[in-house]
Order: sequence, then structure tokens, then C-alpha cells
Amino acid sequence: MEILDGKKISNQIKEEITVEVAQMKERGEKVPHLAAVLVGNDGASLTYVGSKVRSCKKIGFESTLIHLPEETTEEELLKQVNQLNSDPAIDGYIVQLPLPKHIDEEKVLMAVDPDKDVDGFHPMNFGKMALDMETFISATPFGIMELLKRYKVDTEGKHTVVIGRSHIVGRPISILMSQKGNPGNSTVTLAHSRTKNLKELTLQADIVISALGVPKFLKADMVKQGVTIIDVGITRVPDDTKEKGYYITGDVDFEEVSKKASYITPVPGGVGPMTIAMLLKNTLLARERHT
Repeated sequence: MEILDGKKISNQIKEEITVEVAQMKERGEKVPHLAAVLVGNDGASLTYVGSKVRSCKKIGFESTLIHLPEETTEEELLKQVNQLNSDPAIDGYIVQLPLPKHIDEEKVLMAVDPDKDVDGFHPMNFGKMALDMETFISATPFGIMELLKRYKVDTEGKHTVVIGRSHIVGRPISILMSQKGNPGNSTVTLAHSRTKNLKELTLQADIVISALGVPKFLKADMVKQGVTIIDVGITRVPDDTKEKGYYITGDVDFEEVSKKASYITPVPGGVGPMTIAMLLKNTLLARERHT
């Protein structure tokens, strides 16, 4: 059994980007600039955006954090988005989700310039990804593909079962895994909350990608020997015995399933770090596009 170490691979990617940025500086070129828009004070979002800003600094990117109050109106946020669209200094930006309930997320995401949409959420970028055209791929699926690639996990002709059909992870990774290429060339089943006989499907799977958000959902009796497991889930489970009052776990019962797996991602330290690394990679690609 081999651990697919997202922390290690994300550090490698960041080092590669650092070298590229240093060369840009030497040539007197503009370095990539990533902006993040955060509305309100959601704890998880603050942590996530903070780690993105720190990562930018570490690799030599410029970064801007636009932190707006919870009561920001939809109109005010759209005005901010339009400013970022027209600002030549900004190569790419993200609008951190979830947004407060009074703001229409779809309307905001549609307003983002697809050429600066380093999250890959705009329908134009999603459509290009589905058609196998060059575009920004959403950071989590992009990270999963990169992890499989760097560990040389054989996906050709394999049966991949994806659990969860979100637009951010499940649906895009199901498309990417079925496309020509390496990784890819997989036969994909996309399962979800209405799927019947899920256990029958996962027992047939050579690769299981779980993006449900249900702690320890995937048990050892649901997978076959030698399976590759990608655990995208990350949930805080209350636990008074822990110093923080909780522990973090994924969708997979790691202790049991790892005994049967040939490859498995840990939680934390698997897919999570890859997401930030690929967001930085997308920002670098955006900077190259704008030259």
C-alpha cells in the first residue's frame, strides 16, 4: 500500500512554480498576481483564504485579499468583481464560496471574467474542460489528476467509481477520468445519493473517488483488494478528548480500507494541499495567457 502524499507533491509543485517566478523576476517580467474576495467571516473560508495568501507570498506571487463585510449587497459585490475583471494588474482571482445567503452565487460566478477564473467555475471554462480544450480546470479535480499522474497510477481501462456529483468535484473529475490521456482513459460510473446498490458498484471499482462529505462512509467491505482510493471528503467530527474539540476525517474509513488498498490518500494531507497548489498553477497559467 502506498500513500498518495498530497502534501509532498504540492510542495514539489510550489517549488517548481517558485523557480519559474524567480526567472520571471530576473527577466524583469511581471510576476503572477492572485486576488481573493471573501465576504463575511466564515471560519473555514478565513482559514482557506489565509493559506492561499501565505502560499502566494512563499512562491513569489503578488496577492490581494479583498475582505468585505457580511452585509455587503449583491450589487456591491458585482461591482467589485467588475473592477477585478478590468484591472490589468490582476491575473486571476477567486470569489470564496459559500457567499452569504442574500447573494446569488450563480450570478456572481457568471460575472467573473473566464480568463481570470482560476477556480475554473465559470460555465465557459467548465464547458471547455468537458470538451477537452485548454482551460482552467477546477483546482480539486486538477489536483487529483496531478496526484495520480505523479504517482504513475495506472488508470487506463480501469473502472473508476466517483461518489458525489457536485459541480466542483464529482462531475468534473468523472469527465476528466473518462477523457483520453494519462491519467484518464477510465470507464467511469458517477454515483450519488440516489444510486441503488452502491456497494455492488464500489466492489467492482479499480479506483474509488469519494466526494460526499460523510465521515468514514466507505468501509473495507465496500472495496476490493488492490483498489486505489481518492478521499476528497473532509469533515470536522466533534471529539471532547481532542485539544481542539474535534478531529478531521474523510469519507473513507482509512484504518480499515488502507489494508486493502494499493494506493490511498490520507485526510488531512491528501487532496487538500493539492487544491491550493493547483490554484497557484492556474494563476501561473493565467499570467502566461495575459502576456
